[in-house]
Amino acid sequence: MAEQEWTRPTTSRAAEWGNVNQVDSSPEQVRLTEREALANLRTVLELCAAGELRCSDKTSRPSAATTRAIGEHLANGDFYADEPIAAFAWPLLLQAGGLAALDGARLRLTPKGRAALGKPPADTIRGLWQRWLTHAVIDEFSRVEEVKGQRIRNVLTAAKPRRRVVAEALSTCPVDRWVDVDSLFATMRRRGMNPTIARNDVALWKLYLVDPEYGSLGYAGHHDWELLEGRYTLAVLFEYAGTLGLVDLDYVDPRGARDDYVDNWGGDDLDALSRYDGLVAIRLTALGAHALGLTDAYQPPGPVATGARPLKVLPNLDVVATGEVGAADRLVLSAYAGQTADRVWAVSAATLLAALDTGRDLGEFVDFLTERSAPDLPDAVRVLVEDVERRSSQLTDLGHVRVIECADPALAALITRDRALRALCRPIGDRHLAVRPDQELKFRKALLKLGHVIPARRAT
Repeated sequence: MAEQEWTRPTTSRAAEWGNVNQVDSSPEQVRLTEREALANLRTVLELCAAGELRCSDKTSRPSAATTRAIGEHLANGDFYADEPIAAFAWPLLLQAGGLAALDGARLRLTPKGRAALGKPPADTIRGLWQRWLTHAVIDEFSRVEEVKGQRIRNVLTAAKPRRRVVAEALSTCPVDRWVDVDSLFATMRRRGMNPTIARNDVALWKLYLVDPEYGSLGYAGHHDWELLEGRYTLAVLFEYAGTLGLVDLDYVDPRGARDDYVDNWGGDDLDALSRYDGLVAIRLTALGAHALGLTDAYQPPGPVATGARPLKVLPNLDVVATGEVGAADRLVLSAYAGQTADRVWAVSAATLLAALDTGRDLGEFVDFLTERSAPDLPDAVRVLVEDVERRSSQLTDLGHVRVIECADPALAALITRDRALRALCRPIGDRHLAVRPDQELKFRKALLKLGHVIPARRAT
């Protein structure tokens, strides 16, 4: 692709973008997302492992408390201080990627998600993007809430083909070169890359901003490409590609950033058509090229720090932060130890047992401390871990059982000694039997042959 098709012929970054689409002198921000995404992935996985993330069991969307919690832990915070974008996207990405699943309203790591904690984050992000294209939890256009009528049946097209169109457009962008989003729009239209929103002309009449009759987008000139397809493209780029570190972002306050909707009925009363209106330009990163399949190998940005050991483990089992400890590492420490000061965590049998109770692995904690502490771990840590693991191995969860009460010990003995029944139940004391749910049907049939029955429970 010719470079001039995407970029403006200017000599400096500030000159190229300094005054683009800004109103009221709103401050412009440039976010280099690649490093952030690599760090944020592990942070969000750790938050999920700690049981801190909750989503609606009906829509799978994160709760307000969850977006606040994620926003507080993100490297450099969310893109806007008062508008969840990355904090909203991460729980949906984890679900789409199979790294987390809802247990009621709480989001919990799957085995695949736990394995991701120990894998290169770039490979996980690549997988998340590829899975999002085909298994996204929501339609991204639903986040453009000012466009009403979306929930009417047979109005919107399927979201999956639209995502593929935006991904295709993104894959044609030059790596490490800024691209004006309006130039991107123009090229997408010229090349027929059209993430069509409305199913047909009739469906367009059902979409509106304020009034379904006077403000319908079906009127000529009131459903421009930028209004629907453009806003969808912005949503995908800002909320998902930006969150995953596929593109760096150049953006301003969305209020008043674009005026392509103000001629629509009621549009002049809106500060912005979407939270993504402030996106000015994007720059495809090396991580983005890797996620899009444009490159096989990935090299993290900048020099990789080696030998950095920000923790010191004392013989009394205190873990002291002697250097910079990231949000994800703090979450790991809090999962296995109790924080006693701003930079001190105390490891004890009680904290390790609590970690095991939530599904954590003590071997992972030892590896974590070994990689990040200097000098070598005190023997007291390994001795404590071995003792706690020994204690934890003395109990085994056999799952749920149905408990059957016998009238007397003789009947219980008769059942447990029967050739067909003894393999289907287990005695509990002298008058009770435990039957696994998967064995209950066989147990009942064998019990009938023995001449006994468990009466059906009567409704109370």
